[in-house]
Amino acid sequence: MTISLDLPRHPDETDVYYGSYAGLPTVNFFGTADHPPGEVAWFVQDESLAGFFDVVDLARVRALVIGGWDTSAPGLVRELVAAAHRLPALRALFFGAIPSEAQEMSWINQTDVTPLLTAFPALERLETRGSMGLHLSPVRHERLRMLRLESGGLGDDVVRGVAACEFPALEHLELWLGVDEYGGDYTVEDVAPILTGDRLPALKHLGLQDSDRQNDVAAAVATAPIVARLHGLALSMGTLTDEGAEALLSGQPLTHLRRLDLHHHYLSDAMSARLRAALPTVDLDLDSQLDPDEDEGWLYTSVGE
Repeated sequence: MTISLDLPRHPDETDVYYGSYAGLPTVNFFGTADHPPGEVAWFVQDESLAGFFDVVDLARVRALVIGGWDTSAPGLVRELVAAAHRLPALRALFFGAIPSEAQEMSWINQTDVTPLLTAFPALERLETRGSMGLHLSPVRHERLRMLRLESGGLGDDVVRGVAACEFPALEHLELWLGVDEYGGDYTVEDVAPILTGDRLPALKHLGLQDSDRQNDVAAAVATAPIVARLHGLALSMGTLTDEGAEALLSGQPLTHLRRLDLHHHYLSDAMSARLRAALPTVDLDLDSQLDPDEDEGWLYTSVGE
């Protein structure tokens, strides 16, 4: 009983849990169990979580989307961990599904999500939004297939924590690295252990996105051992310019990729044409071309505040 890893083409523009999540239709919990528990993805506001635990047949729940926060994130983690034995079928969890109209991503108070991985050894998909207070300790998880961390700025400790984890089944890793102004004090060196692929033998898709150092990230990826066995690579949503694209073209071959996502970029028309000519069989996403000469030369990531 596996869950879907399919995502919208541009998940920064279409919330991954709107309409459906993990291959299941998303429904809001309004206090009653009026849907088959295992055939939907439940969207539960944080203050309703206790009621959800009381009303729904938890043994059949496969996907949870937790929004809020009126309750503290650490308290929600404790509630989920305490109920883990009642959720044996849970395979997908989105923790912090708060839309921007309710709260900017950089304002979301997160917490240590390591206990969610240790309490749910059968979890296949974990996603979080927000990085303030976010923490992930090095851990080994045998079943996780997707890890996505949405943020306007990931701390160096978070990136290093992810890089030190052992995920033998992980197929999809996506980090929204963000900007220093909103907590993104990572360095490209922090990402280096991920790029070797040593702890990620099953990885098929790597996203290192939304970075104000996207050129540096691209240069590191250009010679990274892990790239040769990827199907998908995303360096999108950031400040990629011709310099970063040149590094990609000068590095190892990328023609084996099924998809290269560079959308939201600052590439020239000439560089975009070079990429298309060099990668004719790759699904190359160059949507959302931005002009580096606008905004007095300031380059912006897709998600910051």
